[in-house]
Amino acid sequence: MKTQFTNNRKQRERGSALVEFTIAGIASAVLMITTVQISLAMWNYHTLAYAAHEANRYIVVHGRDCMLGGNSCTITVADIVSKFKANGIGLAPTNVNLTLTSHSGTTHTCNPISTCSIDTTQWPPNSGFDNAKGKYSTINAKYAMNMGIVGIWFGTSGTQIGTIALTSQSKLQMLF
Repeated sequence: MKTQFTNNRKQRERGSALVEFTIAGIASAVLMITTVQISLAMWNYHTLAYAAHEANRYIVVHGRDCMLGGNSCTITVADIVSKFKANGIGLAPTNVNLTLTSHSGTTHTCNPISTCSIDTTQWPPNSGFDNAKGKYSTINAKYAMNMGIVGIWFGTSGTQIGTIALTSQSKLQMLF
């Protein structure tokens, strides 16, 4: 009688390991994929912020005083975009938008940055002495990152997150 009870119990528990593994496996897979996606988002944000800061640093060392003594160190929007791309390794240029803002509020928008790759507009502008020492230069950068995760929350049935917008701003004072 005891063996029949043990056999019935084993038959009732058959497949329970598979069900438990499936439940735990799905949760583990979602956690792992989400961790990778968040890590990629953090890496992209850091790269965006670094590229914006370095491009702005490039601007502030090429101001009005840089041109004294016959130096031809004026820069163009294309030069700034090139510097941004060189420091923004891994960022898709078609997903990056840049807005350059001078001290007086003059703006130049590159939406996306590939549209400004051959722009010969001098930056910072001479008008209003925006390129004088002590004035500010600002770069706003926005990156549309494609996400591959699906958000599952109470009341929804798998909403695709799609893209998230990462933004960064760098504001520096003209040095030369």
